[in-house]
Amino acid sequence: MEPGHWSSEHSDALCDYFFKGLSYAEIGRRINARFGTAYTRNAVIGRAKRLGLGIGTPERMISPSIVPSLPGESTPLTPPRAAPPGLNLPPPSALKPANPVKLRCVGVQPRLITLDELERGDCRYPYGGDKEGELISFCGHPRQIGSSYCTPHARLTRGPGAARTAAAAVLRLVSAA
Repeated sequence: MEPGHWSSEHSDALCDYFFKGLSYAEIGRRINARFGTAYTRNAVIGRAKRLGLGIGTPERMISPSIVPSLPGESTPLTPPRAAPPGLNLPPPSALKPANPVKLRCVGVQPRLITLDELERGDCRYPYGGDKEGELISFCGHPRQIGSSYCTPHARLTRGPGAARTAAAAVLRLVSAA
């Protein structure tokens, strides 16, 4: 097996054989016979993809050879292949625009205070800042214990039915060693 570095002569030969319509296995055999290398079919496929050749090529073209043929080399054994239509295309449903997301809202009227006005126990749920230059303000209502948000905003950020997992633990000394 050859190291990952392909010389320019090997890459040129790969391109030439590719545009002649040879299979990747046949390309590998011919390059190995010509240059005394040991490239595998998968190595040829990988190099072809890195060169921008491969299945994504719309159509294999027959081009005049830029690499001289070996004595006794005949025309390609396999006919030129065209890429199957739509092989790498996403399904039509993926090309449709997504439905707009319906935003959830809570029944709380925010105080809309600035960052400078936030106190230690105020809800830090942000409002605004969506548009360029728009100021960000915060809810400002008393926050829930163990959370950065007031009760309605804490439910909004955790989703429906999510139980609160963080709870204050009371520890007491049972016995001293």
